[in-house]
Amino acid sequence: MVLKAAAQPGATTPPRHVAIIMDGNGRWATNRGWPRLVGHRRGAERVKQIVRACPDLGVDWLTVYAFSTENWKRSTEEVLGLMKIFRRYIQREADGLAAEGVRMRFIGGRERLDDKLQALMSGIEARTAGNTRLNLTVAINYGGRDEILRASTRLAAKIASGQISEPTEADFAACLDTAGCPDPDLVIRSSGETRTSNFLPYQAAYAEYEFTPTLWPDFTPDHLAEILDRFGLRDRRFGGV
Repeated sequence: MVLKAAAQPGATTPPRHVAIIMDGNGRWATNRGWPRLVGHRRGAERVKQIVRACPDLGVDWLTVYAFSTENWKRSTEEVLGLMKIFRRYIQREADGLAAEGVRMRFIGGRERLDDKLQALMSGIEARTAGNTRLNLTVAINYGGRDEILRASTRLAAKIASGQISEPTEADFAACLDTAGCPDPDLVIRSSGETRTSNFLPYQAAYAEYEFTPTLWPDFTPDHLAEILDRFGLRDRRFGGV
């Protein structure tokens, strides 16, 4: 049973958009004497549970950090294993996501991903484009600095072509991978690490952060509900008083 986030007296508005740095898969497996990929597979199963819990918890947008631009530094075996897990996840979950009203999209540079994975990503994006129950965004080969650089290049091209004369923040946001998505209200990182690790640096400028010691494969919908309760007690002033 999922513990629903409870309304708190004087609470702030529940987070519409939650972003998660899913950290600790490898350590979870290593602590048990298992290969790191076992942890990544268990982490993918946990994503399924969190996705299904979000609508009942009042979350409309969920963004998860699956693979960063820095993760290519890992062993070839682990990288190839992760790409296989991504392909299997999309193939196995496509029907369920479509049936449950989940819209799935991806952010990050796709050019380094293999053709089969890119095709699967484009296919599920098209198939679920009309869904509205939950917006799920998966960051693969994503890095915030890389995204900002690519967005700056797009904006410069628009200025050079005369499409934009005096660029605004809205013009820049429209050039980001997350164009059309609201900024995250809450960013969660599992595993006890307290770094933001190049995840949505522009979009999360005013987000609240929660760092939990729980390793991602152990992170349950009840953990999420508890964090949402704590979010409800925060006073978000956005520079005001």
